[in-house]
Order: sequence, then structure tokens, then C-alpha cells
Amino acid sequence: MRILITGGCGYTGTLLTQELIKKDHEVIIVDTQWFGNYFSKNKNKNLKILKLDIRDDKKIPLKNIDIVVHLANIANDPGADLNPKLSWEVNVLATNNLIKNSIKNKVKQFIYASSGSVYGIKREKEVTEDLDLLPISTYNKTKMIAERIIKSYEDEIKFHCIRPATVCGFSPRMRLDVSVNMFVFQALKKKVMTVFGGEQIRPNINIKDLINVYCHFIKNPDLPSGFYNAGFENLKIIDIAKKVSKIITAKLKLKKIMIKDLIGKIQAN
Repeated sequence: MRILITGGCGYTGTLLTQELIKKDHEVIIVDTQWFGNYFSKNKNKNLKILKLDIRDDKKIPLKNIDIVVHLANIANDPGADLNPKLSWEVNVLATNNLIKNSIKNKVKQFIYASSGSVYGIKREKEVTEDLDLLPISTYNKTKMIAERIIKSYEDEIKFHCIRPATVCGFSPRMRLDVSVNMFVFQALKKKVMTVFGGEQIRPNINIKDLINVYCHFIKNPDLPSGFYNAGFENLKIIDIAKKVSKIITAKLKLKKIMIKDLIGKIQAN
């Protein structure tokens, strides 16, 4: 199939692109390349990369595209808060234009990378797709509104909105602002990990598992349109740090990796 991926040069997009090319799909990437282009030295006849801002929707080539996988967005809370206007333009308005143009060009399936953060803070032990959405940050809100826009076109295009947990694991385009990756980097580089309180709970998913989720929906486009959680388990931040410490110390044969609680230090002073 011909698959267009927005954000295909990013953390998740790079691995997804590699996997789809292995499966002999033709992939077209649309990406600003703010964080570079891993594929610049890895040419492939089934890969075309366009350096584009998704807000320039008229330049996005959707003719004869079978599936759109929409990954591009201003990611995470700090990123969205840095420039809320840009976040709404990219995460919401550009998404609206992209799905409208996809419908005009008879794209068969629209896959959207949402976020498990749209649920906000829940007391329930199991957060299912049936629960209300109560986003608490600009980033969460842009994801929720983008979802609602996509759903408004459900009679015109097959759509699958994936709500991933916090993604972790290696990619050629790494993110070090997510808990597991950040702790591993700190442990390897500084032998000290810093937690902020540590009692916060995070659901997690390995990036390879997330790639498998996207591939599953690409392989099974007739699955019902709707919203799907993608995650593995809930862990406290302090427990994640302890797990990383145990693994790294064993691998490197170290005596100990320190875990500092910055919040505790501030309160103590």
C-alpha cells in the first residue's frame, strides 16, 4: 500500500517507517525535520521524504494514498505550554485540514496518534475507553479536540485513534523527556537519577509494542472506527527508577546508582 506518515522522522515515526518498508509498503513522510532526518543517508526506493510543515496542508500529496498515519504534533505538556497558539494550530487545525483533504482524495483509512493523557487524572484502577475525558493541560486538550474533529467525519472515512501510554525504548531519533528513557540516560551518564516526588503513576508501553499496534491497524483496516488504548502497566515513578537502577547496575557491574528526590530536598530546605 501507499502510506503517508506525518511526523515520520520523529521518535515513533522513524521506527514505524522502517517496519513498513520491511513489509514492502511505499511510504511518503511529511515532516518539518526539526530534529533531523535519520533516513538522509539511508536511501530506499520505497521511501519519499518531504520537508513540510503540516499546516501547509495544500502541499501534502494525498492523491493515491491508501492510509494516512498522523503522528505529527507539538508533543508533551512543556512543549505545548511553550507556545499554546502553535500547539492549537498544529495539533488541532492542521489535523482538521488533513482529514478533510484525506476524504477529498479518497484515502481509505486515517490513523491518529492521540494520547492516554486525554483521560486526565483518574481514580479508577482500570482506565478504559468508556471513561470520560478530563484533560488538564493544553497538550491534553488539543489531543481531545483533535479526536472529536476526527470522529465528526466517521461517516466519510474509516478512522482509528490510538491512545498510547507513556512510550519508552530505543529509537534512532530518541526522546529523553519521557520517564523510562530519561532515567536510563541519567543512570548511564551520571550514575544518579532524579525523581520529583516519585509517587506519581505512569502507564507505559515499549515503542516496539506501539509500532506493532499501528501495524495491526494497518493490516486490519476493517476494525471498527473508534478509540483504542495502547499500554502495558501502571508503575510509580520511584519504582521505574528502582527497576532501571537494578538493571543498569547489573549490566555495568556497579555497586549502586543513586536515586535523588529533588522535591524532598526542596521541602527539607
